Amino acid sequence: MTDLKRRATELAGLMEEFGLDEAEWSGPGWRVAFRRRRAVAAAAPIAEAVVAEEPAAPEPAAPSPQSLGTPVTSPMAGVFYATPSPSAPPFVREGDSVVAGQVVAIIEAMKVMNEITAPVSGKVTSIVARPGQLVEAGQPLLYIA
Repeated sequence: MTDLKRRATELAGLMEEFGLDEAEWSGPGWRVAFRRRRAVAAAAPIAEAVVAEEPAAPEPAAPSPQSLGTPVTSPMAGVFYATPSPSAPPFVREGDSVVAGQVVAIIEAMKVMNEITAPVSGKVTSIVARPGQLVEAGQPLLYIA
């Protein structure tokens, strides 16, 4: 159990170092998912905030994907990054014009940074992935119309 605790602490440290909100650790027959909690109301006791699960707030109705334009999807599972480095500006922002083939994001998978390019030219209408978010293959990252 000491090894498990050490590894969990190490993963939490990596999440902090890289500013990740989510991380997953798995092995044969088991899986552990970590999610960073945001600050809770001051009236809640700290121990209760750490242990209690917060109910998920219903998300507002999103516009239909067809009205947003062409989705730019992740080709693999990995961590989404909107900037080439932590101190650099984002590749694109909502409202920016892009050309087909332009780098719009990075997906980190197995410690390799994979550039994601725009499949079409147009204007970025919506960026749906959050920096540091774990994404799945085929998941929309942003939309271009």
